[in-house]
Amino acid sequence: MRKTIVMLLAIMLLPLTCLAGGKKQGKTFTVLQWNIWQEGTMVKGGYEAILNELERLRPDYVTFSEVRNYRDDFIARVCKDMAKRGVVYYGFRSDDTGLLSSTPITAHKTVFPLKDDHGSIYKLETKVCGRKLALYTSHLDYLNDTYYEVRGVDGNTFKEMEPLTDVDEILRRNALSMRDKAIANFLKEAKRDHERGFITIIGGDFNEPSVQDWTEQTRNMYDHHGVVIAWPQTTALIKAGFNDCYRTVHPNVLTHPGFTFPSDNPDVDPRKLTWAPKSDERDRIDYLFFRGKGIKVTECKLFGPEGNIAYAKRVPLGTDEPIITPLATWPTDHKGVLATFVVE
Repeated sequence: MRKTIVMLLAIMLLPLTCLAGGKKQGKTFTVLQWNIWQEGTMVKGGYEAILNELERLRPDYVTFSEVRNYRDDFIARVCKDMAKRGVVYYGFRSDDTGLLSSTPITAHKTVFPLKDDHGSIYKLETKVCGRKLALYTSHLDYLNDTYYEVRGVDGNTFKEMEPLTDVDEILRRNALSMRDKAIANFLKEAKRDHERGFITIIGGDFNEPSVQDWTEQTRNMYDHHGVVIAWPQTTALIKAGFNDCYRTVHPNVLTHPGFTFPSDNPDVDPRKLTWAPKSDERDRIDYLFFRGKGIKVTECKLFGPEGNIAYAKRVPLGTDEPIITPLATWPTDHKGVLATFVVE
């Protein structure tokens, strides 16, 4: 009898999408990447807004950026507070980034530890829809941000400078960050996932644009100043066989730029949302990448206000991109990315 009750409880905790899936429809689950801006502390009511949106969207998995543990163990607090709302998540203590899982975690580890605020990567292992899943959260180094230097803002001090347009020099300076090392650590661990038959998904704020976005088509847009460049982190992931969820579903960079930063926030002065007030700094720096047999992404939407910041001013989205708008308070200066996956 006791064993039966335990089995029933376990079934009740499984994502409903997986239970509903059949051979014809497949099995689905969702992942949300969300930079929550110092865990929601920068906006009045930010923490409650995080809980409210999680309760509404109920993503199966969440990859957070900017977890700070200011008051206590942030992930433990979210799990506890969401349980009060009838939504079960599992997690573990982490710094700078964080993970939530709707399915029991079988293992977790630090892949790139936080040191001097240069970013972090954490991993959990679980099972979803009968498959082994390795889920990573990442927040890469925010310094030596040379995509800002293209726009005339120093990538360390964020003071004005002459726009940097020499590609070799851009890449040389960019390599001074810790982003290369973090992604190298991830790819080494992801190789083990592949060998063990895991689906691998990484979400994160990379603090670096995409090789798929700074192209010939966009060289004279968004203050790119004619620069076409293979940004290293996304290039490395694509070469390793990973797919960018947003670009897989929305390949047209002109109709679907997918900007995630800086996002408009109606409760915050635009001057506090910008790093380059004299530039159009809109970019896509928040991602979900995936790799694995028998998995595909069917939907990928932006999550946040219908607007961005350019030249320190609020500007409309200006595209027909799919976006989930907030219930009320928006807790951050980024947009999130929500993807739906199908497992065959």
